[in-house]
Amino acid sequence: MEKQEEVVTVKLRAIEATAESFKEYGQVIEASADGEEFGPQDAQLDLSRGIPRFYVMHLENRPLKFSTITHHASVTQCLGSIGGHVWYLGVAKPSILDSTETEGDMGTNIVRSHCGHFYVPPAIEDVRVFKIAGPKFLKLNRGTWHAGPLFKADDMDFYNLELSNTNVVDHTTHNFKKNGVVYTIDD
Repeated sequence: MEKQEEVVTVKLRAIEATAESFKEYGQVIEASADGEEFGPQDAQLDLSRGIPRFYVMHLENRPLKFSTITHHASVTQCLGSIGGHVWYLGVAKPSILDSTETEGDMGTNIVRSHCGHFYVPPAIEDVRVFKIAGPKFLKLNRGTWHAGPLFKADDMDFYNLELSNTNVVDHTTHNFKKNGVVYTIDD
């Protein structure tokens, strides 16, 4: 009989996503006047490594808890709920490393993704949860760890901008259950 590891639940309070509160992870994009010129308030995208894919993503049964977190090393990603409904996203700062930063530290803190790049797994205490409400979307920086979208409703639709093959060739996941942790969102 295998020994089961104990799992601790970490409760995180949701932070309202604003341009200031979310800046370490990406951008919060809100409505702007028609005809306004491109500027820093607009999504600063990197879709240069493939064919962009903009689609409506239908999600069901995404309760306010998670134990895995994912990043994409080759692309920024935009997510927003259709209709401006309330949703949540767990995040941690990007931790992708240049191959020159990996010398002498392989195996302890640095991991090579099945996608080929190197990264440091996010620390348990570095995970945050953001609440997104109203007519806005999030642009995630390249490499931002994310869990979700999560929501209280039975199902929701989201628009998603990434690359056509992001979920096939650029999808690195860390499982916090390896650290004995599951997160729940307090809101």
